[in-house]
Amino acid sequence: MAAEPCCVVCVASWNADLISRVARPIARGETLMASAFSISPGGKGSNAAVAAARQGARVALIARIGDDDFGRMGMDLWNAEGIATGHVECALGERSGVAQIWVYDDGDNSIAVYPGAGAGLGARHAQAAAELLAHCRVVIASCEVPVEVTLAAFRLARQANAITVLNPAPARPLPEELLALVDVLTPNESELFDLAGPGCAGSVDAAAALLMARGTRSVLVTLGAAGCRLYQRGQAPVDLAGRAMPVADTIGAGDTFTGTLAAALARGEALPGAMQWANAAAALSVTRHGAITGIPTQAEVAALLA
Repeated sequence: MAAEPCCVVCVASWNADLISRVARPIARGETLMASAFSISPGGKGSNAAVAAARQGARVALIARIGDDDFGRMGMDLWNAEGIATGHVECALGERSGVAQIWVYDDGDNSIAVYPGAGAGLGARHAQAAAELLAHCRVVIASCEVPVEVTLAAFRLARQANAITVLNPAPARPLPEELLALVDVLTPNESELFDLAGPGCAGSVDAAAALLMARGTRSVLVTLGAAGCRLYQRGQAPVDLAGRAMPVADTIGAGDTFTGTLAAALARGEALPGAMQWANAAAALSVTRHGAITGIPTQAEVAALLA
């Protein structure tokens, strides 16, 4: 009997997170002593895929890793989470990506990402996964992977009537063709303004309207502790308040939001309902240290919503 098709496909970035805890942001030329250090799985795409899997979705990856210990860390994680890796390429002689993360005492963070082997993802990888993309319900990507692979994957997803979700982080200029292929764009507030460009005068409403005018079907802006706001064509914005939670750190909260949103959409939730699941999952994620450790299960999110 053939395996049941995956309902969420993630065009995934992968890196190892090298996390140092420091009291505050480091000034140029300054050295601070860290109070703790850890190495853990990361990458926006990988994190979102794990979040979707923990919400009950059948998940598959399109990814590229290095032939090194960090790459093997990724494979071990995905196998443990039940994520399909048939379209993960191991690049001989290349290093996996690395993110250097500074976590501050208030829970906020700064991150520098080296994409490593992931920079070699291209349209050919999406084309090789054409059969996978033709039978899924949701395809997600971020701006940590090359735009060429996202464009190719989203074209195939649109042909299959799958929902496309793009987390535009880190923010960078996006081609009009890609924006027109996005069903749900999930920027935070600063990414929203970077994408919209000058002229929005700090207005979230105006920036979201501009992106929808450029072709994106809906914009779901994450606002941190303030919650999130959903914009859909021809409808009034929908606001969802944040949840007051004790913050351990905010690493991976946006990825948890995106992956949980994708899983909810894949099981048939409408966008406003899926947004509630994503908002609750992101709130839970900040109560624990690290990206993967912080990602909650479907049962935990259901309990919070109840």
